[in-house]
Amino acid sequence: MPSRTLKILCIHGVGRREADPKFTKLWSESILQALDPWASRVKPEIDFLAYDELFEEAELDVATVTEALARLSASALKHGILDLFGRRARGLGLSEKVRWTAGMLAQWSADEKLRSDLRDRLREKMSSFQPEMICAHSLGSLLSYDLFARERDLLAGRWYVSLGSQIGNPAVRSVFGGRIVALNARKWFHLYNSEDAMFTAEISLAEPGFEQVSAEFDISGVLDHDAGEYLRHANVADTVWRTIATEKEPASPVRRAKAAFLAEPRLSQKALLVGINDYPSEADRLEGCVNDVYLMSSVLQERGFPAESIRVVLDERATAKGILERLEWLLEGTGKEDVRFFYYSGHGSKIPAYGDTGEVDGRDECLVPHDFDWTREKAVTDDQFYEMYAQLPYDAHFLAVLDCCHSGGMTRDSGVRVRGLAPPDDIRHRELRWDGEEQVWVSRDLGPSRVKMLREGETPDLYLGKSAATRRLGRGVRLWSPEAQFSAARAAYDHKGPFMPILYQACQEDELSYEYRHGVTSYGAFTYCLTQLVRGEGRGRRRASSRRQLTFAELLNRTRAKLKKLQYDQTPTIVGPKSKIDQVVPFLGEAGGAPSRKARSG
Repeated sequence: MPSRTLKILCIHGVGRREADPKFTKLWSESILQALDPWASRVKPEIDFLAYDELFEEAELDVATVTEALARLSASALKHGILDLFGRRARGLGLSEKVRWTAGMLAQWSADEKLRSDLRDRLREKMSSFQPEMICAHSLGSLLSYDLFARERDLLAGRWYVSLGSQIGNPAVRSVFGGRIVALNARKWFHLYNSEDAMFTAEISLAEPGFEQVSAEFDISGVLDHDAGEYLRHANVADTVWRTIATEKEPASPVRRAKAAFLAEPRLSQKALLVGINDYPSEADRLEGCVNDVYLMSSVLQERGFPAESIRVVLDERATAKGILERLEWLLEGTGKEDVRFFYYSGHGSKIPAYGDTGEVDGRDECLVPHDFDWTREKAVTDDQFYEMYAQLPYDAHFLAVLDCCHSGGMTRDSGVRVRGLAPPDDIRHRELRWDGEEQVWVSRDLGPSRVKMLREGETPDLYLGKSAATRRLGRGVRLWSPEAQFSAARAAYDHKGPFMPILYQACQEDELSYEYRHGVTSYGAFTYCLTQLVRGEGRGRRRASSRRQLTFAELLNRTRAKLKKLQYDQTPTIVGPKSKIDQVVPFLGEAGGAPSRKARSG
């Protein structure tokens, strides 16, 4: 069989690569090495996109770029990038090293004119070279995705490979309107190395034309970002290069496993229920959370959820890792019209949020797992949560119900327990400052978030807290640009922004969530009232023939009224897309009137 020519356009990443005479040789040798097993079939013709001078010519607004760099750093704390780049750049100008590495990413995200010039440069190259394959590393993947997501026809029939890419980074996704869209490629391969510390991220995209490929390597140095290591990686050769060279996908173990998974009966309804009573500290222990989980499971099964579609995790098994792993199970493979339900009963709290200077500049609402230790690693925060749901199909149904509070805990004199933890004194100290003139400790002035995302009829505290310094759970606030930029990005990339769940919370931001004693059995007051309304039991129950299904908003309002009637000082809230809040609850079924018994606090 005669060999065919494979025209490959390579787009480099950060750094002044074009000034290095070895740069093109390294890429070419790596590609030839990877394609060597199919040398008789494919003869690569390799060309490179040159664009470094566009960064040199672009006006450099150090303050704006440093702000963008801070956002990138905040999203990459797991790699220690904050120390490597963020602190050095802040207040000191941009060093040459930072300017031509992380600074290029920040400059790209902050400068719309530069992004436009880069799109023009790539469009011209696509027209003149007519590549069959585009291989884009790091920053190169950002500028190429930016063009291909806007002008879908440019990639039609071509292979697209992104490696060491920041496309999925939350700080970058805000430039794209908070959501990654499928590209019109013959196939999009996304090469991911979890050791790569240059703000890289996985991409969750449930599309047949997309595949994420593991390319794990750990080389000397800090970043593990080398393009050559990606291109000649054994797993990449066996999946990406084999597929492109032979023009058919091999039956690799990974693909066989994926095919087997897709062949299994898919659950259109799935639920994850978490309940934690037995926290390690006796003072923090609750009584009704496990009961809540069993109560909620029984109600879901009455309303059509198969028992095998409900997973439960309780007490010491409900660690941060355990909850997050089960959330992945809950949301993976979610398709159109599928129903996903997450329920949490336990403590909530707020943990100090560190900014780019390494100092506290806000607070993060979080769920409190069994192994909580006042660090983000042992908490379930908004950042971790939205990474799992932001890419869900728009017509999927995802309801999260949180029976906890974030205002700090206490116990009523009557013994009713509260589901929120107050920080210990050493954690509380991070948010205080000493007023020497008054000789008292006072709260530090925490700056408002830069995110300004409001919708008609909504108030800022729904998303950012009343001080605008708190990132609230389940809102995905890092994905939202300022409103004007967000609207422009949605139009440019033809999507509606990140998926937003419907979120029920047991109380408002500054309120407490209480437990209720049903005789000798404890439940969350909010959970008990909600489930009784769903069941439609008690005095005043209407005949089944006269019942009607409630909308999400109506069900929440009735629960709110019931708690008030029972003299609980908590006001449940609902957050989510207005179009869905006003829809009928698709899986809780019909609801009747108010129950007959009045539950007294204590």
